[in-house]
Amino acid sequence: MARVRIHYCTQCHWLLRAGWYAQELLSTFGEDLDEVALAPSHGGHFEVIFDDQVIWERKRDGGFPDIKELKRRVRDQLDPGRDLGHIDR
Repeated sequence: MARVRIHYCTQCHWLLRAGWYAQELLSTFGEDLDEVALAPSHGGHFEVIFDDQVIWERKRDGGFPDIKELKRRVRDQLDPGRDLGHIDR
């Protein structure tokens, strides 16, 4: 079961950003993902977790991910051999 959880800071008003990332992941990976969940947090916290592995953390990784990079990281966990089309070029 492939699950993505996006923790976002409510104090920083990052819900729209988190929602957009979720929408992009669902449109790219569709039913290959069992769940994309939004998890409210605070204190400038923003991270993306695939199953139980953090694949992006705002402070550690230097800001917010470019959607291409986030899709690559999800793909690398979900199905490393999958071609993402123009994103891989």
